Amino acid sequence: MSLPNTPLLTVDCVVFDGTNRVLLIRRKNPPFKGIYALPGGFVDIGETAEAACRREMREETGVRVARLRLIGVYSDPKRDPRGHTCSVAYLAGTWRGNPEAADDASAVEWVTGWRRASLAFDHRRIIADAARLRAAQPEQHAG
Repeated sequence: MSLPNTPLLTVDCVVFDGTNRVLLIRRKNPPFKGIYALPGGFVDIGETAEAACRREMREETGVRVARLRLIGVYSDPKRDPRGHTCSVAYLAGTWRGNPEAADDASAVEWVTGWRRASLAFDHRRIIADAARLRAAQPEQHAG
């Protein structure tokens, strides 16, 4: 049986600190080179979306996340200029480590003014959805 031609599966991870700053990377590679983005990337074959989220966060920022809460699925065919991707986005409830850029990130930083910053892909929408979820359900965690 031949496999269908489908969107590529990706993950994005939102982490807030105690002062409502969000952890963002600056992309090392196109598209959106040098622009703020959420840590994330492609899900590997044989990997769950949750495991991919934890791996990408660790690879790009050095931060380890434990509890994950589903923010949503973002599937607009135009969200990525490279082609159709479908992202599963998570809110990290707990994290540890000192952020340090690596892998696909040229920098990593806690950003206060993310609403005004230039962000890659549809990441402004994802962060806004995460902030609403966090405010509405501060105690619920999954993953």
